[in-house]
Amino acid sequence: MEKLNKARKSKHRLTKKGEETRDRIVSAAAKLMFEKGVAGTSVEDVQKEAQVGSSQIYHYFKEKRELVKAVIIYQTEKELTTQESLVIQLDSMEALKTWRDAMVQLQIERQCRGGCPIGSLASELSDIEPDARSKLEAGFMKWETFIRKGLIEMQKRGELGINANPSELALALLTTLQGGLLLTQVRKETLPLEVGLDSMLAHISSFII
Repeated sequence: MEKLNKARKSKHRLTKKGEETRDRIVSAAAKLMFEKGVAGTSVEDVQKEAQVGSSQIYHYFKEKRELVKAVIIYQTEKELTTQESLVIQLDSMEALKTWRDAMVQLQIERQCRGGCPIGSLASELSDIEPDARSKLEAGFMKWETFIRKGLIEMQKRGELGINANPSELALALLTTLQGGLLLTQVRKETLPLEVGLDSMLAHISSFII
């Protein structure tokens, strides 16, 4: 059995060039699906954007559904990397405010287009693709965990009162962020995001000792 598993791993192991090609395909698909939606992005579109042949795409992804799953993972990792680059850890009110400002600035730079890369995929796929929904849920859970860790650290240091629930606050902050990003996309202004995040941060501040 062990030899069989090793053989399977070896079979699916990619060369460096193969990994680069696969990454280019996923990156191209992510860009197009963010701009045009999953339904509005064809395999042919991805082929042109990535500058690869159709046989190369189907070598790595047997069907579009597999490519979509890869895009979800890619966008989740990319978004979390972005979040972590904005502030190392959300473990103080100052860090939370810095993160808030960075999120607003990011939307200004994007001209309020696209909303959240993960949220956009979720709104399009959650009700029709169970496998995709589970991967999206996992992505949001990672994001929620990132926020919760900082709040827990604040509570451990005695800055956040024991009556505060880091898990609920993290979920509420992420929910507010997603709603703010959606309305910012619809209204083409950052006011909904600013008002939502400011209100949530004020709520978290009420637990500060």
